Amino acid sequence: MNETVEKPARVTAGVTFAARLAFEAVSHRFAAGQTTLDRVSLAAEPGEVLCLLGPSGSGKTTLLRIAAGIEAQTSGRVLLNDREIAGPEVFLPPEQRSIGLVFQDFALFPHLTILDNVRFGLTALSRDEAKREAMIALSRVGLERYASAYPHLLSGGEQQRVALARALAPRPAVLLMDEPFSGLDSRLKDAVRAETLSILRQSRATAIVVTHDAEEAMRMGDRIALLRGGRLVQVGTAEELYLRPADLFVAGFFSELNLFDARVAGGRAETPVGQFAAPGRKDGDAVTVAIRLPGFEVAEGGGQVEARVVSRRFLGVVELLELAVPGADEYVRARIRAGQLAAGVRDIWLNVRPADVLVFERRRESA
Repeated sequence: MNETVEKPARVTAGVTFAARLAFEAVSHRFAAGQTTLDRVSLAAEPGEVLCLLGPSGSGKTTLLRIAAGIEAQTSGRVLLNDREIAGPEVFLPPEQRSIGLVFQDFALFPHLTILDNVRFGLTALSRDEAKREAMIALSRVGLERYASAYPHLLSGGEQQRVALARALAPRPAVLLMDEPFSGLDSRLKDAVRAETLSILRQSRATAIVVTHDAEEAMRMGDRIALLRGGRLVQVGTAEELYLRPADLFVAGFFSELNLFDARVAGGRAETPVGQFAAPGRKDGDAVTVAIRLPGFEVAEGGGQVEARVVSRRFLGVVELLELAVPGADEYVRARIRAGQLAAGVRDIWLNVRPADVLVFERRRESA
């Protein structure tokens, strides 16, 4: 199957246009009655990278499979540029949707060369045209020199780029990626994510990326859609979800939190680490005060609250502290700059940055 391959003289743009992919009140239930999606309405705008974020079982992959045409929704519609591609009366097969899919395990054919893997789906083109388009796609991901090689000779990151090239080769209007970096070594992830994002920008395809990693979603997504139990919890930019989370679940998904139960008095909620404004809450309301770990400033002399260091863990540029605070039922955790406290220091003082304090209706939740 090996062939002599010439690098194309010119790499053209990835797609002719970027499409809008919209889900309208999409629900999905298994035959046993289990609901995996509950009236999800969401749109990926033209040229946008939209990240679907959520814990396992939240419905992310099911929504992706419905968009690709691998799964049929129970109710609702899917539209591509306002054209219905899946609904009560319409169900276009995957090959007619102009939607590409990158699987979690890359799904490369081990017996085919890299070039043949990439041109596998270009069945509508002649052999020469398919070869040319496949080489353009490989050039876009920087792997044209491996065209005659086989998948087992490539690293995990290179295989991921081959899978991306294969999905981009037909020039889809929308590209779907299901946890594309989950199989990579943690040291490779940053570099491969950055490369992938650059390729997506160049290709101009609308992209939907599934992940359960909040930091990954923040790194890649123009917007993030957070799902829980098949429902859409909040949609927005990384800044919006981090700074203005809709509820405690959203806040806990984007940062580690210390939680304190309190009641509002005089417009403020009192906790063992201080009193904090509780906007929009009435006196007597039961609330949960959430404080992000980096929200604590520590000092060896003077501050708002006394604390004792129970344990400290060196993590490179930061240290993780466990602190005993009078009145607190559990240890308070703080993340500080490494070296900020001298070795052996036990008794310290705490101040809390108001920007890292969030107040919610009392309801303990875990991400």
